Amino acid sequence: MRFLKKEFRQCACCMETHEVALVRFQTYMTFKGEKVEYEAVAEYCELADEYYTSGDMLNENDMAMKNAYRKKMGLLTTDEIANIRKKYAITQSDLALALNWGGKTITRYESHQVQDAAHDAILKKIDSDPEWFLTLLERQERHLPVNVYAKYQQKVTELFGQSEDDYLRKSIRAQYAKYDKDVNCCGGKRLDIDKLVEVMCYFANAYKMQYLYKVKMMKLLWYADMLSYKRRGVPMTGLVYQSMPMGALPIAHKSILNLKGLSIEEIEHGNSTGYRFLRAENKEYTMLTKEDKDILDVIIRQFAENTKEEIVDYMHKEKAYIETPSGNIISYKYAAELSLD
Repeated sequence: MRFLKKEFRQCACCMETHEVALVRFQTYMTFKGEKVEYEAVAEYCELADEYYTSGDMLNENDMAMKNAYRKKMGLLTTDEIANIRKKYAITQSDLALALNWGGKTITRYESHQVQDAAHDAILKKIDSDPEWFLTLLERQERHLPVNVYAKYQQKVTELFGQSEDDYLRKSIRAQYAKYDKDVNCCGGKRLDIDKLVEVMCYFANAYKMQYLYKVKMMKLLWYADMLSYKRRGVPMTGLVYQSMPMGALPIAHKSILNLKGLSIEEIEHGNSTGYRFLRAENKEYTMLTKEDKDILDVIIRQFAENTKEEIVDYMHKEKAYIETPSGNIISYKYAAELSLD
């Protein structure tokens, strides 16, 4: 039992005037066949050694019990449901309308009614997928005032834009799913996108780095992963590389360029477009260890001032490239034969 406060007044338990305590205590109840433990609030009379709960306290305790049940069953709590709605700045009734649910459904879910698993899954998907919610909202456009719909659409579109990097990462991970922990393809390491971004930022921010366009960056990544695997038996990022005419090229290389945290400018070269890496804002590198930086520094010392043609020519002499047919995955087994130590 935890005492919150005490005040001298008439006690509702014994009807005597004395110091009455407001307390919280652990209790349990069986709800929908499940034993649920939760923290209840009540007034405590020391003279009678009894608890008293007012109508407001009964409501609060009922909410606490049902939220404890929700957590036990993996369902959203009332606050979590309310926060999803507030994130989209939408009213309870309009959210119910967008979902084609009864008008009071969200109101009940934010109070005492426990949602079923199906509705809970929909609410979770809304929380994680603004694009999907925008589709649902558009279906109900004719039922909403023009200005109200415009306000909701603007908010959802804003959230969708903020989630762009999340969608991109999911897309990249989907392309890597079939290589997951394959020793030959990814060196037995699951792709670490956060670390990948930091590695590219580290290269971009290197003091002597020149001519850092896409082709050169992709080769630097290959050397970093291969040297890491040679030294430690594990690559740095978990990227999977194909043998292409201009050297090693990671799977999803086009998507990688759009990851948040990188600074890239497009430069027109006649009929083609070049992608030049600029100095990145990230200079903390929380994902990189001292060993990681030592490996990257080796790569930087070797290739910082090289043009893309020079680094491509250098890589073409690697046994990994010579023995891997064009278009095939370059095995990490060739790390042992890497020219760098």
